[in-house]
Amino acid sequence: MKLIPMDVWHISYIDLTLRFFVAAVLGGLIGFEREWRNHPAGLRTHILVCVGSTAIMLLSIYGFSEFVDEVNVRVDPARLAAQVISGIGFLGAGAIMRSGLTVSGLTTAASIWVVAAIGLCVGAGYYYVAVMATIAVLISLVVLHKWENYLMRHRRRHEISMRIIDEPGNLAQITAVFAEQGVQIQNLRMHTVDDKEMDEVSIMELHCTLKAVIPEGLRHSIGIISSMKGVLSLETDLLDQYTKNVKDSSNHLSL
Repeated sequence: MKLIPMDVWHISYIDLTLRFFVAAVLGGLIGFEREWRNHPAGLRTHILVCVGSTAIMLLSIYGFSEFVDEVNVRVDPARLAAQVISGIGFLGAGAIMRSGLTVSGLTTAASIWVVAAIGLCVGAGYYYVAVMATIAVLISLVVLHKWENYLMRHRRRHEISMRIIDEPGNLAQITAVFAEQGVQIQNLRMHTVDDKEMDEVSIMELHCTLKAVIPEGLRHSIGIISSMKGVLSLETDLLDQYTKNVKDSSNHLSL
């Protein structure tokens, strides 16, 4: 029968400091990657989540050591840890944003959740698991991100919504730009829009589903179309970012 050491419910200050330091480093590595890509939750957020979950794990394991010898007292280190996993969801929900046609922040929300798990591992002293999880997350965010973009470059479709002045030739110019840049229009929906601010002209709203073999061609075509005189606004999910280019309508009316 294996005997339990008498100091199982205690931890030294050096070990406490080491665990907080490791949590800050591992969380910071993932947060730095998110910060580098200009995502909502960055370096400081990930460090705070990782260090906070470490503190809660330490509290859950060692914070109630003085009650261990009390009668009818049961110590369950997993209780507070479970609350961290379920409670971290509100941060993840805050990182998920919907802007126009784009839903972004899902990967950042997942990274926050994983960082909380890494902090719990560090707080429990499972350094190997924490380090391996950090490496796996960084591989997923950096290496697999590039690999995924390369593999899916021929299959990804993009949604574009734009408002144009309903004049002869405007729609033809837009389709011509897409064709010149090698962008295929797979679906096109259009309808007229009532705009009280622009009663003098007719406004048409276009919704396009596009496929581009070369992403640079799609970016270039969007840049050309957004600068056209007949285009009032443009929204796209290109590059998982929300791009909106609204021009001064008075310029169009004067031309």
